[in-house]
Order: sequence, then C-alpha cells, then structure tokens
Amino acid sequence: MTSAARNATDDIAEPSRLLSGASVLIVDDEIGIRNFLAKTLSTRVKRVEEAASPKEASARLDEAYFDVVILDNIMPGKTGLDWIAEQRRRGLFTDVIMITAYADLEMAITALRAGVSDFVLKPFRANQIIGAIERTLDRKYLRRDNALLRRELIAENGRGPMLGHSPAMDKVRETLLRVAPLPTPVLFTGDSGTGKELAARQLHKLSPRADSPFVAVNCAAIDPDQIASELFGRVEYGEQTQPGLLMLADGGTLFLDEVALMPERLQAALLRILEDKKLRAVGAEREFPLDVRFLFATNANLEESVADGRLRPDLYHRINVIKLELPLLQHRSEDIVELAAFFMTQFSKSLGMPALDLTEETLLKLRRYDWPGNVRELRNLIERSVILGEFPEEFAGSGRGVSGDMAVESLESVSQRHILHVLDQCDGNRAEAARRLGVSRKTIDRKIAVWGDS
Repeated sequence: MTSAARNATDDIAEPSRLLSGASVLIVDDEIGIRNFLAKTLSTRVKRVEEAASPKEASARLDEAYFDVVILDNIMPGKTGLDWIAEQRRRGLFTDVIMITAYADLEMAITALRAGVSDFVLKPFRANQIIGAIERTLDRKYLRRDNALLRRELIAENGRGPMLGHSPAMDKVRETLLRVAPLPTPVLFTGDSGTGKELAARQLHKLSPRADSPFVAVNCAAIDPDQIASELFGRVEYGEQTQPGLLMLADGGTLFLDEVALMPERLQAALLRILEDKKLRAVGAEREFPLDVRFLFATNANLEESVADGRLRPDLYHRINVIKLELPLLQHRSEDIVELAAFFMTQFSKSLGMPALDLTEETLLKLRRYDWPGNVRELRNLIERSVILGEFPEEFAGSGRGVSGDMAVESLESVSQRHILHVLDQCDGNRAEAARRLGVSRKTIDRKIAVWGDS
C-alpha cells in the first residue's frame, strides 16, 4: 500500500457544492494511487474516471469533458508536462492538478507556464487532494463569474423585472412558463425595445438552469472576424487556450441577439453545435460535449433573410421551433403606468434625485403616445425627466398624482390604471368611461379627485 493510500481514513470535511457537481479524470500509471484517489473522490464528486497512461487519458478527453484532471508528472513514455503541452495544442480547456514526488523551482515555473493550476506533492493526504480540487474549482468559477460580470456591467439592456399585466403580457408569461422546463430553443421576435432579452432572462430564471450562467451575446456588436473566437474559444500560438462564451455558458443558457446578422461561416458552425451538442474551439482539434440551452432573438423578418440568402434555411428551421413575439408598447398601453412608476423609482434611487409625480394628465398623455421606441423609449423619457426635474412639455400635466412604489404596489393603483385605460379609450370622456365600466359618473369624478389630491 502506498503512503497516500495509508491516509485514506483521514478526516475530511463534507464536500462543497462545487465539488459535488464536478467531474474529475485521474491520470497515473500507479494503480494504487488511482484506486486511492478514485475511492476518495467517488462519494464527493459527480463523476470520476481513471486513465493509466497519457494515451488513455487523451482518449478519455475525446469522449467527455472534465472539470479537473489530476495528473502524475513522471509516467512511462511521456511526462505529464509534455502531455499537457500536447493537449493544449489540441484544445484542452480543463484545469490540471499535478501530483509528483519530484518538484523543484524550475519544474514549478515550467508547469505554471503550461497552465497547471495546483501542485500536490507525494506522499499526500486525502484532504490535501480535496483541498487542491476545491481551490482549482473556486478559481475556475471565479474567472468565469468575473468574465460574465464584466459583460453585465457593459450591457445596459435586459435587466430588471418583467412588468405589466396586460392580456398581451399575460400571454407572454404563460408561454414562458410552458417552455421554461424544456431544452428546446426559443426564438424571441419583436421590434427593438420590446424586451426580448428581458423575456429571455425571465425564461432562464424559470428553468432548471436558473443557478447556472445566462450569457447574452449581441451578434451585431462583435467584429465579424472575431465572433467565432468570442463564441467558441480559441487556441493561440499553438499552445495557449482561451475559452469562449459558449464554454462560459456551459450548464446554463446562451442568448444570441440579432441572429440574422450572424456571418454565414458562423451559421454553419452554430448549426453543427445545435445538432451535435459538441463544441470545438477555433484552431483546436478536439471537440467536447456542450450542455447549453439556446435562445435567439431578432427584430428582422427571418423569412426575408432566408429568401435573400443572408440566413441559412436549415439554421432558420433549427432555431424556429418555439417563436414568441413580444408586443409593442402601444398594444399594451394599460402597462404604461406600472412601467413609468417603476422607472421613476429606479432612476430616482440610482441618480439620487427627487421622483416626479405621475399626474392624471401626464399619465393620459403617456397612454396616448404611440411609443415607436417601445419600453426603451419610455425608460429613456423617465430617466431624462428625472435628471431635468420635469417632464417635457408634451407630457407635462397639472395637479398632484402618484409616484414610484405607490403606483406599482397599491391595490388602488390597479383600479387607477384600469380606469385611466378606459378613459384613454374614450378620449377622456368620463361619462362614456363610466358607462363602459358599469359605474356612475360620480364614481369616476370622485376617483380622479382623490388621485389629484393625494
């Protein structure tokens, strides 16, 4: 029995959440070491496999993806460092922990340059190897989270709650609930500013992948010469690897906006991924399995894009399984009060400036406007008005009204929104609004008087 195996009964803390979801490949020519490591990890990680040689390890990587490789450096025929260099050229994105009985400064520097994440010296205890795996996984996901956070900070769209209780939005929510548990691709359509990314994020939150990454990619915002590397990753200078956005989204959801503007070469590569569920980085030889839910969005007419030859018909049919069209704001005007109140509270807090009252006259004007820029235009109007301390003349109104949380949260505001919606349909005619609502004209007058004095 090896020194490592004699420590198999060491006290070890309960496995972390990172550890329990990890897949590990053990590469060592000593069967005793492999058995000890497999026994130690089998109850603590999601999947553990063994390889007795570099050649066998390479074959394992051709078949499946591993989060961590535990690699012995001194093996017959090829050192672990030589094997890493070879695998990096083929497209190895897995983190490597090296175990060795012989280590000096020169070897440590060489290993770090080759991309080794951690060292464990033989003989080792079980808690040492588990600690090394946890550190490696922690760094791996920290790198991923930092990369995603940087993208989130740059992006301006698609964040916040999905508001509105109009029939059109209720239909959207119903569809999202129906398709959220499924792996099926979803195509979000609708004019710019209708909230396609917001709906995609809501679907992700409702899905079993909610705890995994949501990665949004605007195909129109990336250099066409770089988009393949950005999405699929790349192998540079024959050795260095750079993970792409698809790998960052592994286990979660990838949202591709402006899909009609995707270069033709990229369309073919994406089609292969959708069909085979495998990813190959640019410049790499190896493919590996990919677990990603794909969501797509466009404000273009994809049928015309296919007819014009700008979009592959086979890709169009592959992504157009479930299509969800987001309604124009003018078709959900009863949601404008809730949206305006939310944006008013949001910008008042974020800018540190007083909120403006949403008076009866202002709300009516907001409702009557066509909003060609949809929700994004309304959001920009509210932000600009908070900064300037007043609404533009075409939306200004006299009297006091409600603002912020009152309009969103109170039961009275629900009644207010409905009555104002009917008033809007009646061009402000209170008698006609009362008739349609089935109440007296005095009730309408009293409600509006209360809103004006509150």
